[in-house]
Amino acid sequence: MEKVSISDGAPERTFRTLFISDVHLGARGSQAERLLDFLRVHDAETIYLVGDIVDGWALKSHWHWPQSHNDFVQKMLRRVRKGAKVFYVPGNHDEFLRSYYGTHFGGVEVVEQVIHEGLDGRRYLVIHGDLFDLVVQNARWLAHLGDKAYDLAIQANRFVNVFRRMFGSPYWSLSQWAKLKVKNAVNYIGAFEQTLAAEARRYGADGVICGHIHYATIGEYDGIRYMNCGDWVESCTALVEHHDGRFEIIRWTVPLRQAAPAPAIAAQAA
Repeated sequence: MEKVSISDGAPERTFRTLFISDVHLGARGSQAERLLDFLRVHDAETIYLVGDIVDGWALKSHWHWPQSHNDFVQKMLRRVRKGAKVFYVPGNHDEFLRSYYGTHFGGVEVVEQVIHEGLDGRRYLVIHGDLFDLVVQNARWLAHLGDKAYDLAIQANRFVNVFRRMFGSPYWSLSQWAKLKVKNAVNYIGAFEQTLAAEARRYGADGVICGHIHYATIGEYDGIRYMNCGDWVESCTALVEHHDGRFEIIRWTVPLRQAAPAPAIAAQAA
């Protein structure tokens, strides 16, 4: 698979399209405040919410809904009122919305999957991706167990970053680091990417845009472009399409702005 490099980004801007996934509103690990900070600086004509925006699994075990989570919902509704098109593709954590395909909530359309046409005419299958995760589909109890372990890792990650901020160090994701160090995790990511690329080919699409595995990247498998928009629990990333048709991953892991200039961003482009 062809990988792309990371480079420094730019200040405030508006995009043709914005893709956000895996916010996990309702879970304690959700970095909704950081996403709101990102959205104060970035806007788009079309927004795709690519699954696991709300974490129904977490809300079933304990209710956690701070103001920032409500603020994100309100911000999406305001974007619709201002003329943006917003599509919601449910994932496994917000699967309760799968009963509402074709329904509009405040102008946000809930869809099973959708084809996004890029500026250059290329067609991309937009799908969360959990339906191609064998653990989620065939061993839901194991997926839930893994979800609990993941929550513990996120709590540890928050603890680590408290100390990093004290010493002026940037945000760092313990779980992302672990994914790249554990061979089985790396193999799982590669298999997931190849499976999603194959599904895009089955649809006659030129590429796929997904979420689910919390690993943002842009690559290619046998002529099919694979793009994962990442998450807002670990990596704090979003996928954007510029007005010239170029796709880019923006990583928003700098400290929240206090009032002044927009922070520097690390970006992945193609």
